[in-house]
Amino acid sequence: MLPLEEVLRLARPALGLSSPQEAQLRKPAANPKVVAVQPGILVVMRLPAGDRELVQIVDAALAETARRSGEWLVCRLGCTQCCFGAFAINELDALRLRAGMDALRDAEPALAAEIERRARAWIAEHGADFPGDQETGRLGGSDAERERFEEFANEAACPALDPATGRCDVYEWRPMTCRVFGPPVRMGDGNALGHCELCFAGASTAEVAACEMPVPHELEAGLLDEIGAKGETLVAFALLR
Repeated sequence: MLPLEEVLRLARPALGLSSPQEAQLRKPAANPKVVAVQPGILVVMRLPAGDRELVQIVDAALAETARRSGEWLVCRLGCTQCCFGAFAINELDALRLRAGMDALRDAEPALAAEIERRARAWIAEHGADFPGDQETGRLGGSDAERERFEEFANEAACPALDPATGRCDVYEWRPMTCRVFGPPVRMGDGNALGHCELCFAGASTAEVAACEMPVPHELEAGLLDEIGAKGETLVAFALLR
């Protein structure tokens, strides 16, 4: 595991961490108690301590990839193309977002209230077509529900996105999909590299491959096994529960 100071050194130029964001990262890992409702079951889950290591590893990998990529990686504050369209998140992502919202409710209650307002508005607008359980936020797993999800809320802005600044208001706690989007990462069965269509314009296949970002899938899978949670949800639901 990388020392926190080394992670921050690598992350500053690529992620543009502000002083308050660094202060948040320096705090002891939160392990809040979270109540998740499943049909007929009340489940108490905690964000595993290992999630902090996962986040540090991924953020350091992104910083190193950004260093190697240079101007090919155009991800910057205000570039929000990847912030539109619903996508599934796993339970570890959801627990991290809930921990972040708990921290914001204590430190910045007005901001937390605004994020919650946007999340409720998002669900009010799109919830009727959600292919899953609106009460729990659990995404349906049937073939028909998965097919419906392919066309669900594809143009909707993420409720965590501040439309005025283009900043993610839960950036420190964002899902893994958000943390790895942009640079080249292995897709599907691992035989192909994919990256944001706005990045690596004019780069050769070899140049793209030289900037590959490693993703610790096994560590994430182990943490999911640790919390014993299955299924997926959406950011909007996780911000409110």
